[in-house]
Amino acid sequence: MTTNKLQSTDAIVVGGGPVGSYTALNLSKLGVRTTVFEEHPQIGLPSHCAGHISIHSLKAMGLYPLPAGIIENNFSTANFYSPAGSKFSLHLSCPVTTALNRARFDQYLAKLAEEAGAEFVLGSRVQSLIIKEGYVKGVNAINSDSNQQINSKIVIDTEGISSRLLRQTGLTPLKPSGIVYAIETEMEKVENLDLDAVEVYFGKSYAPGFYGWVIPRPDGSAKVGLATNHGNPRQYLNRLMTKHPVASKQLAKAKITSIGYHAITLAGPIPQSYMNGFLAAGDCASQVKSTTGGGVIFGLKAAKEAAEVASKALKAGDVSSRVLSEYQKRCESLFKFDTKVMLKLRQFVDSLSDERLDEMLRICGKLGVADALRDVNEIDFQGKMLLNAATKPAMIAALGYFSLLYLSANP
Repeated sequence: MTTNKLQSTDAIVVGGGPVGSYTALNLSKLGVRTTVFEEHPQIGLPSHCAGHISIHSLKAMGLYPLPAGIIENNFSTANFYSPAGSKFSLHLSCPVTTALNRARFDQYLAKLAEEAGAEFVLGSRVQSLIIKEGYVKGVNAINSDSNQQINSKIVIDTEGISSRLLRQTGLTPLKPSGIVYAIETEMEKVENLDLDAVEVYFGKSYAPGFYGWVIPRPDGSAKVGLATNHGNPRQYLNRLMTKHPVASKQLAKAKITSIGYHAITLAGPIPQSYMNGFLAAGDCASQVKSTTGGGVIFGLKAAKEAAEVASKALKAGDVSSRVLSEYQKRCESLFKFDTKVMLKLRQFVDSLSDERLDEMLRICGKLGVADALRDVNEIDFQGKMLLNAATKPAMIAALGYFSLLYLSANP
């Protein structure tokens, strides 16, 4: 890591989170001189994510297994609860997800990028883009003692959901109506949990517009949180901990040891994530699953595509939007079908009353949906997952039932 001043570089990456570091790693491997600007003095802190990620997707990117100390737990089960306490359990044939220590995971990716040749400038906030003659030509950054103007041939924006720089380009920003607000906590003395199961709590009574979660660790602590599309997330968490028929028993003696807040975008990818000399990847481009709010895997996949397209453009000496539009095409090829399906699923769940949610979870158990999904190992691309499972009788019946529920909720 460095805090040295510089005047120019080939590629600037804004943000040292996992998407930014993975972009820098891939750019550096392709021979591009890359500088990452991170506003915080340390990579990975503060943490803004529970770090619950698909093992299959990490393996596909060559990031699994991970070094010791990053993985906190692995899971083969998910328990879903209605507001009334009805339970639907999905038991998979092998561990499918892993809970990561996000700070250590972020630091690991940054270390890989630095070893590949990327330069990190910490404690330096990018205030604005340098835009000349319709091209992004670099950034203006500030740190504790100076302002800097750094020129570059291309800027890749991975700043996260704030999307300050994206708005400066004139590209369509995130939809405010698609944003939910999350509270993330660490708790001790959590009880009555299956250590290989993630707990999920639905319902407008406790997490309107999203859901609550408990992600246990073997030592009896857990990551606990929820997100809402209105109201105060802390008040909803207090209600979940004290009023929910299941969560109140699990969290009755729990003690909060840390707490944080962040926003999540659920509206699907922005319509255009490129312009002359500029690409956007990750949360700032809303490359996030509308169903779960998970953005790490989609962001990492987009980062790799951004690096490849940027490298190709730099070698050709042409970073025009015409050339960089290939990035948009690649991302749409990767995500478009699945993001459309997940957005519909989000709209479906949001349309249901708490009573309908209770009914839905009970019917899923009766129809044998858990058995139909038992061999699933890919949970990120949920459109394709449902297509693969849709040939099974239980899923056909369930999809028919869900369609009727949706139509009845949206006459």
